[in-house]
Amino acid sequence: MSDTDDLACVLAGARLMPVLTVPDADVAAPLAAALVAGGARCAEVTFRTPDAEQVLKAMAAHGGLTVGAGTVLTPEQAERAVAAGARFVVSPGFDGDVVAKCRELGVPVVPGVATATELMRALRAGVDTVKLFPAEPLGGLRTLRALAAPFPQARFVPTGGIGADRLTDYLAEPAVVAVGGSWMATSAHLERGDFDEIRRLTAEAVERSAP
Repeated sequence: MSDTDDLACVLAGARLMPVLTVPDADVAAPLAAALVAGGARCAEVTFRTPDAEQVLKAMAAHGGLTVGAGTVLTPEQAERAVAAGARFVVSPGFDGDVVAKCRELGVPVVPGVATATELMRALRAGVDTVKLFPAEPLGGLRTLRALAAPFPQARFVPTGGIGADRLTDYLAEPAVVAVGGSWMATSAHLERGDFDEIRRLTAEAVERSAP
């Protein structure tokens, strides 16, 4: 089974991946509830806040949501994230030690790439599903297509600067497994406790991402 198959199985066909930076574990449960109510089936919790492990635990325990860890930079972080309930791991770049640790832990890993050289390193390591990051600043769909052409075996999870207006364009690309975005649950939404708006934006995005 390839990394693409592994990730697809974990995501259960979901092609929308909310990317969440949650500074306070107290909002994790209502956030998970709002995402699920909006139809989301997976989410990536960035591992760069002090409460990230507690957030992962709370959201993973909610039910109905497959939760992964993002911004994982070291094997030790990967281990902690999986112990907290992460079902998959995402990195902003390619690190062989992180990939090896995730394989040891038995979870899909999606390393970030920004160039053909980085993509070649990932493929050589046996990773065929990568995160194109930061997608929009790198050139968006033009860059994705340019990378996909010489590497037909590669699959992408573009993330970074993508908004609701670009979601369907990315999902129309055959090489795209899922799209990551943070517009559904921004830091401003979380600061206000605006879970109704998170639910509404999630529902809109889920509808846009439907086949």
